[in-house]
Amino acid sequence: MEKENFWLKIIYILSAVLSLAVGFLILGPRPDGIEGAIDVSGLPYVNAFLNLITTTLLIVGYILIRQKKREKHRTVMLSAFFTSALFLVSYVVYHWFKSGPKPYTGELTFIYYPILLTHILLAMSILPLAMISVYRGMVLQIQQHKKIAKITFPIWLYVSISGIIIFIMLYT
Repeated sequence: MEKENFWLKIIYILSAVLSLAVGFLILGPRPDGIEGAIDVSGLPYVNAFLNLITTTLLIVGYILIRQKKREKHRTVMLSAFFTSALFLVSYVVYHWFKSGPKPYTGELTFIYYPILLTHILLAMSILPLAMISVYRGMVLQIQQHKKIAKITFPIWLYVSISGIIIFIMLYT
């Protein structure tokens, strides 16, 4: 129990730090000369692709666990966690070298902004949820893993899919 409390504290601290860092990178000031120092214009496409891979892996992982294929489920879900982590790194790099959010210029603001708002709020919540789900799966706390995974899965899936929708609305 003491070991779990330690890891849960680490997960919560890491989640808070990551959320604050992303918020600062999007809205905060940049050092002089950093914006545009590297061409990051292709990273939104990379991010959308990583979200697509994550979405696919989440669905495959769900199917595998429903089929009781625990080891394959574990491999696929760790892969989904990895692609989500790659997304986060790419997203941070993009926003370090490109200040501010890209403004939405389409005509569907009544659709775009609710999707964006729910995406942002749920993306912040998926950080600790996914990490706790992975932790509990890795240490074979199966009942606790199942309980949190039932919450984590639909949120993580929504965040991945809504990320793709936001990309489409902003870049196509």
